[in-house]
Amino acid sequence: MPWAVLGIFIFFLVVSYIVLQGTRAALAWRKAAAAGDVKVIRDIAEDALNSWRSGRRPKAVAPDVWRGIQSAQLIAVAADGVRVSCQAQSEYRMLEGRWLEVRNALQEGISIAAKAAEMLLYELPNFRPQLIQLDVYTSFRQGEDLSSNLCILSLQATRDQARTVDWDEWTAEEIVDALDARYRLGERGQPLPIDVEPWPADEPQEATAQ
Repeated sequence: MPWAVLGIFIFFLVVSYIVLQGTRAALAWRKAAAAGDVKVIRDIAEDALNSWRSGRRPKAVAPDVWRGIQSAQLIAVAADGVRVSCQAQSEYRMLEGRWLEVRNALQEGISIAAKAAEMLLYELPNFRPQLIQLDVYTSFRQGEDLSSNLCILSLQATRDQARTVDWDEWTAEEIVDALDARYRLGERGQPLPIDVEPWPADEPQEATAQ
């Protein structure tokens, strides 16, 4: 019996030590990120994106939106923010034996951008970005040419802007408009390519090949 008690005591000591070390590491990361350490910020953002890619879809998030979230790639970081790129594709459904587009890539991209912006602003562990940039890309094909991924929506949002958003009640369109998202529509309502916003980063911008 004394050996069992000793074993339990040692077990709790080990667990407490592990928890303490984890807490210290989290505090160190939080302090470094708050001080603008871009290497730490990059690691935090990459870890978060990787966890979203491997994580289960929240019930409240549509499957197509979650696929867009999981496509997110970190493009650049700054002392106070992150820039991310993701993909959006049209949604098709089989109706009367034919595949018909029911939501175009921009409609999907708006939904993806609204959710991704919320996650980047509020769900990065140990870092609260004051600025985010989100660029949404989709595929375009001209005739027989190979398809190209071009940007159809871009937004830069500050934390002050985010505070004005009702994330629970507003539609995705209302959210991205409040965050000053840029996008263009053609005569038939189709998305058109746009120029990507320049990133006001403290470090050189990386290649953005899609």
